[in-house]
Amino acid sequence: MKSQFAEDTSAWPLRCNKWEPVQIISGDVRQELKEIPENTFHTCITSPPYWGMRDYGHERQIGAEETLPEYVANLVSCFREVRRVLRNDGTFWLNIGNTYTSGGRAWRDKDAKNKGRAMSYRPDTPEGLKPKDLIGVAWMVAMALQSDGWYLRSDIIWHKPNCQPESVKDRVTVSHEYLFMFSKNENYYFDQEAIKEYTADGKGRKNKRTVWAINTEPCKEAHFAVFPRALVRPCILAGSPPGGHILDPFFGSGTVGVVAIETGRNCVGVEAKPEYIEIAKNRINGVTPSLFTSYP
Repeated sequence: MKSQFAEDTSAWPLRCNKWEPVQIISGDVRQELKEIPENTFHTCITSPPYWGMRDYGHERQIGAEETLPEYVANLVSCFREVRRVLRNDGTFWLNIGNTYTSGGRAWRDKDAKNKGRAMSYRPDTPEGLKPKDLIGVAWMVAMALQSDGWYLRSDIIWHKPNCQPESVKDRVTVSHEYLFMFSKNENYYFDQEAIKEYTADGKGRKNKRTVWAINTEPCKEAHFAVFPRALVRPCILAGSPPGGHILDPFFGSGTVGVVAIETGRNCVGVEAKPEYIEIAKNRINGVTPSLFTSYP
């Protein structure tokens, strides 16, 4: 099958006057986004590294900041650039989960169920919090983005029926994350019809609700669960027209690019880790493009 991603990752689509189905940019998102012209993308869909949850082995990695305010500030700064490169009618869908304080532990070992959880560092308990506290970082980021100028339009609960088991004995097991929907302006593109759900009797349709039950998807190459396609698909369908331009500044294993191809859109992804770029390329080259939309 012909490659569906751009081999030359140094050229932006508008520089070479041609959109590839998927273009992967290798580099630090904080630098690469500054090179993109404003008003380029219809929507952005992404899931950034969570604070203190995984060591990606990359220098200056977001998520490995010593303090929680640094993490929030880094994401606000990054997504400020996302707002600049979105069209005026653009939307931004942010998947992020809450975390707990480390309880004083300075490292974390891998385990058989999650080999990617091993970490050589753990951040200190944030000022004002206690060991074992639920930090609420997802809402901290959402409110900081709202204060920075984004319109916070929806807080969607991603319910994970196949959530990872936890051995905790003094609280319930976490089985959800958040998907926040933001817009650049008060009025924006949103295709309600594209994501409507069937009613219980199957005879009618209703607006999509704010709780989405979607299983996680494993990725054997990377030893961790990836952004599930079923979570990305409604965001793309609602946030962009056929043939639209999608951005994922934390591309990872490339799920947003995969769904973009499947739905007849194109995508630019930014990823700092070469190993993940190779995983993304392999996944993207196994996708059958939409039969209903041609790429410009």
